[in-house]
Amino acid sequence: MNRMRIAAILMAALVPTFMTSLDSTVVTMALPQIRAELALGGADLKWVAAVYPLTLASALLLGGHLADSVGRRATLLLGVALFTTASAGCSTATQAGTLIAFRGVQGAGAALVLPASLAVLAHDLPPRARNAGFSAATATMATALACGPVLSGVVTQHLGWAWLFAMNTPLGLTSLLVIALAVPRCARGSRTPQSLLSTVSIRAVVLASLCLASVTYGLIEGPESGFTGFSFVICGVAAVVSAAGLGCELKLHRSIALGVLLRQRCFAGGIITQLLWGLGVTGVYFFTSQFLQNNLGLRPTSAGLAFTPVALSVLAVAPFTARVVRRFGGGRVCCTGLLLVALGLLLVALGSTSGSFVRILPGLSAVGFGSALAVPLTARALESPPRHLSGIAAGLFSAAREASGVFGIAFVGAIVTFVQHAAATAGSAPAGAFLCGYRAGLCVASALVAAGAPVAVWALRPPTDPRGSDAPSLARGGEDAR
Repeated sequence: MNRMRIAAILMAALVPTFMTSLDSTVVTMALPQIRAELALGGADLKWVAAVYPLTLASALLLGGHLADSVGRRATLLLGVALFTTASAGCSTATQAGTLIAFRGVQGAGAALVLPASLAVLAHDLPPRARNAGFSAATATMATALACGPVLSGVVTQHLGWAWLFAMNTPLGLTSLLVIALAVPRCARGSRTPQSLLSTVSIRAVVLASLCLASVTYGLIEGPESGFTGFSFVICGVAAVVSAAGLGCELKLHRSIALGVLLRQRCFAGGIITQLLWGLGVTGVYFFTSQFLQNNLGLRPTSAGLAFTPVALSVLAVAPFTARVVRRFGGGRVCCTGLLLVALGLLLVALGSTSGSFVRILPGLSAVGFGSALAVPLTARALESPPRHLSGIAAGLFSAAREASGVFGIAFVGAIVTFVQHAAATAGSAPAGAFLCGYRAGLCVASALVAAGAPVAVWALRPPTDPRGSDAPSLARGGEDAR
């Protein structure tokens, strides 16, 4: 395969990946403007941010299944078309319900794009280019997440929040053309009896979606309407029933896809670590944007630029991560990275009391450095599953990442809102009450991320039994993370 064809396939996979990953954080700095123009309440504002990762996480396993069964090319084309159409709808929304609905459709489109694009990298690139493709995909997603707040601030202040969605239209149309020309028509999963039996059932996907939606709704609406209200109780019952049904469904299929994937130590550790990282960091992104604009009085552009250290730190460290892993080992490097993220969140909490955004820059830089050092675990988790399960594995891993984002906004948000209300009841001014809740949320987020550090060491420890299912992949160490 010549270089031009390789470059075209990379573009077909990475541009949609960047576009869909960017929308996870691109509304961050626009939230105060959206709230003012559409007259949103506190719960509505959280839904604007949370509904995208909620639908994305809910449909990702289905997206992985389609990539394996229907075909990577068809799934990728459908996902990009759906995402682009929904983005156009978001840009014209004039009511909260309309914007939230189209954001949900965006998430469904992204749920098809992410596993299909990763499967394209795994199967349609030549073997010598696959490691570089996976590393490029990981760096693309990390860069998109880091640059989202910066782009959000600039576009919101100078063009308006609607342009954050309108700019997806030309990118989406270009992606459709490149995918149609570059990705082979025969790109589909291996339709062997084993691969067909290895997919997660539709019942499991529906039950997982119901459980995720119930918990999220309860955490977002609970602080607003009360944790003893009828709707919160119904959400709790729905979450318990759907979780029990999901457990029975997964137990029924324990000998196939899920069992094969979770026996891979790298994959299981990557899932757990990603959940803890997302729980901590995503909620902080959501509330830091409000803190910078509402408490410190920054304009959207200045508030977005305050996140520049995160993006610059990721870009500065990422090229050297593989070399550091070869020198010190993947477990130590990823553990150090997660502890740096936790430390950075604590530094942001300390600096937030000074009244100057300069004091929180060291903490944001530490979050970026630490996140870049944790990348090798993600790369190894995506490379460890068997070839015929690449689509469903990518979908499951991406679902964990997006679910962690949903719970990050909802769980950290519940803590922020609870402490904020308690401080306001005690007589604090609105700005001071929010600051109390914000700092409490940062401390909880830091503890969650730090809990992932020993998991990273376990997942990437050197193999002791050559007969283990993940010994061959782990033996390559950090070299494959390049």
